[in-house]
Amino acid sequence: MDKPTLPKGTRDFGPAQMAKRQFIFASIRSIFQKFGFLPLETPAMENLSTLTGKYGEEGDQLLFKILNSGDFLKDVPADKLVARDSRSITFDIAEKGLRYDLTVPFARYVVMNRHEITFPFKRYQIQPVWRADRPQKGRYREFYQCDADVVGTDSLFCEVEIILMIREAFAALGITDYSIKINHRGVLGGLADLAGAGDQQTSLFVAIDKLDKIGEEKVKEELVARGFSPNSLTPVFQLLNAQGTTADKLALLDGTFSQSAAGQKGIAELRQMLDLLRAYGASEDHVEFDVALARGLSYYTGCIFEVKIHNVAIGSVCGGGRYDNLTAVFDGKEKSSGVGISFGIDRIYDAMEELQLFPARTQISTKVLIAHFDAASHSYGLGVLRALREAGIASEIYPDESKLKKQLEYADRKLIPYTIVIGPDEVRTGQLTLKVMGTGEQQALPITDIIHRVRA
Repeated sequence: MDKPTLPKGTRDFGPAQMAKRQFIFASIRSIFQKFGFLPLETPAMENLSTLTGKYGEEGDQLLFKILNSGDFLKDVPADKLVARDSRSITFDIAEKGLRYDLTVPFARYVVMNRHEITFPFKRYQIQPVWRADRPQKGRYREFYQCDADVVGTDSLFCEVEIILMIREAFAALGITDYSIKINHRGVLGGLADLAGAGDQQTSLFVAIDKLDKIGEEKVKEELVARGFSPNSLTPVFQLLNAQGTTADKLALLDGTFSQSAAGQKGIAELRQMLDLLRAYGASEDHVEFDVALARGLSYYTGCIFEVKIHNVAIGSVCGGGRYDNLTAVFDGKEKSSGVGISFGIDRIYDAMEELQLFPARTQISTKVLIAHFDAASHSYGLGVLRALREAGIASEIYPDESKLKKQLEYADRKLIPYTIVIGPDEVRTGQLTLKVMGTGEQQALPITDIIHRVRA
């Protein structure tokens, strides 16, 4: 019989890994709540009509489709079957798909619950998403995202709060060496005007988004193949390679985009956002204006963000931006401007593992193990266990009658910091032996003193 395996791009997480992941979840969740965001969950699957057309052509190709129940081929026209073109029968055999991200399901939720929501609506969501991508280091087919979005306001202070949340979350996780890259879709629109992109804007943005993956020459080759002339790309790449401070780059763009309404809007909003950041009393530390930042998702319309941790072989760990038209595509009614950020938990986990940033306390679940010599001391230990748990101390008792050495080895392997050793003398006197596992120090104390000591 073949051994069981996992689908490519997915992983199991044992207790040690889950403890570290829960540390990340809890740290980010506390920041979201601190900034006034409310929790939300949506189904793992959505109707394909909800998902398609929201992520661009490449994103649509990465959607996992779910076959219809029963004989999913029975209603497919014969000519489509003969043609053997899977794309032509997709909507005949699959009505649903696994969610690609948390933003589109959130927009769908807003549209369906518009009359019950208080706007501006601030929500956070921590759930898995799925992408039919090619698995590689830092890129999985199933992974968790931690999203925070606010919808129903045009205020650029929402963008400022995204920067502030990223900083606080990374501080809580112990990540100090990172950059928050910012740009604006208007700036990209200005680049498109320079290149004479016309209806090829999306192709230009998708190609620019690959710069750090395939390099400048390959991006140019891709754009020329799509009909861009090399001469039209020259001024674009001069701006993409611009160096200097954020103020220097904005000044350069200001002069170059004098005839581009989109470019001027992008520059103005970036400046306003940075002014608001300073008005809040925060510095521009870690914030880097990157003209080449494009982000492939087609629904972004304003400021965009991407976060990279330095000195790790992993791509961006966080990204997001403003979207003005996402809710309107579902019902055609008034658009609700929104902005959001998504933390990629799996990439953050991998980066923290590589940089050895997880604190030792993340591995501690049980704080006290009760070890015992015989059946009588085990029975006595049950009362001690109850007292510890009623005091709010995570505790367990070794379940079997085993040698003390084996019980202490169990505590060591689980990184349990304290053991209470109970034998006939402890049962008779009530003075329990508390052992500090890290140092070997031990002391005889009544349970009330032990509770006080362990809590301290």
